[in-house]
Amino acid sequence: MSRRAELTDAAIATLARDGMRGLTHRAVDRAAGLPEGSASYYFRTRQALLQATVERLVELDAAEAPPPSAGDLDLDTFVNGAAALVESWLDTGRDRLLARYELCLEANRRPELRAVLETAGAAVRAMVAGQLTAVAGCAPHPAADDFVAFLDGLLFDQVAGAGTRKLTGADLRTLIRGLVTAAGAGPARPAA
Repeated sequence: MSRRAELTDAAIATLARDGMRGLTHRAVDRAAGLPEGSASYYFRTRQALLQATVERLVELDAAEAPPPSAGDLDLDTFVNGAAALVESWLDTGRDRLLARYELCLEANRRPELRAVLETAGAAVRAMVAGQLTAVAGCAPHPAADDFVAFLDGLLFDQVAGAGTRKLTGADLRTLIRGLVTAAGAGPARPAA
């Protein structure tokens, strides 16, 4: 693992534990177990640290959820893959999820950070659009936007919301299949 990855992983853990106010170069150094000044050497400004942290989140997410090849993608594969990813984010990826929420809220006050998040989000939506088109035959961009918003809301409710229902893998598969079906994918789609 590179030093930059080590530091941005420590930044993710710091954001999850201490929030945006707790994210300092020194806090990242401590979390990484590195000498003071290490984070500021690699990331001169807070903006540089925030941007690198977003890029690391994207990198980790992409490594965890490589898109299946077009020939291997069907409704069941899509539903099972999306449910497994959500389960992973709610378990071992919880720090990444909390860090992402912190960064999203901060981006409302920092246009330069908003631009980085929008670029990352556009890449995710493009991937989802391609997958939904393959399994659902529906209009890719409205469906992808709705699907990502649905998962974002579901994840937020499970991690930080007032929801008291802990979703199982079966619950997630049912919810995701229902959304994809409503978007036009499944056999329950009404005839036009």
